[in-house]
Amino acid sequence: MRTERIGFIGAGQMAEAIARGVLAAGLFPPAALAASDVAEPRRRLFQELGIRATERNLGIIPECDVLLVAVKPQNLDELLREIGPSLRKEQLLITICAGCATALFESAAIEPVRVVRAMPNLPVRVRMGATALCVGRYATQSDLELAHEIFGAVGNVVVVAERLMDAVTALSGSGPAYFDFLIEAMIAAGRREGLPEPVARALAVQTARGAVEMIIAEDLPPGELRRRVTSKAGTTEAAVRRLEELNAREAILQAIHAAAERAKELGRRM
Repeated sequence: MRTERIGFIGAGQMAEAIARGVLAAGLFPPAALAASDVAEPRRRLFQELGIRATERNLGIIPECDVLLVAVKPQNLDELLREIGPSLRKEQLLITICAGCATALFESAAIEPVRVVRAMPNLPVRVRMGATALCVGRYATQSDLELAHEIFGAVGNVVVVAERLMDAVTALSGSGPAYFDFLIEAMIAAGRREGLPEPVARALAVQTARGAVEMIIAEDLPPGELRRRVTSKAGTTEAAVRRLEELNAREAILQAIHAAAERAKELGRRM
């Protein structure tokens, strides 16, 4: 069990998921966590987990070794003006704010603050998240390892260069919505073909889950697995041919590119 104390600045759903994950993994005890949020219901939820919660951000900063910033990017400028002068070089700051560079946090502090930037996605709520990490100017290998442990409690973790974080945001940060969109369309197709909604939903969801598990278990490229189940002149071939005619692959490439461009735009506004 780690001995550091973690303060969550912002107690929204992502912060809650991370807190629940580290508690469930036994990485930290509840007494080692603290949280701040302006919303009383969010504070109450953290308190029900045994975590001290307060309305004041400055109320948790002095006591914490690690500060995990989990606020909306549009609120970040105001937050940094508030907390920047209180940050100490002995503290590690982990940010999950989309599109916000490590340099933004470093420039807000008086002392050389150690920053690790993380981009988790929503499946951290079920401990199946995908998180990418990158380090700021002053962060150490030990800082990266601690962040890896924290996010490893809620899913898989990769380390990338900061210049790739916009691509990460587009691919995995927004990625769950793409699969939701596909499954939603599959359910609609099943219903149009005459299946009751509960049956269409059960089949589509389990099919998606099984396809992902096969990719993991077989350790083969998805394209190879697709070819193995695509019999000549069969039903799968008919479906894939139609997807190719509709240029579905290019649509996906363009969608993820649009998300990456939007992430860059958000970063430039900071």
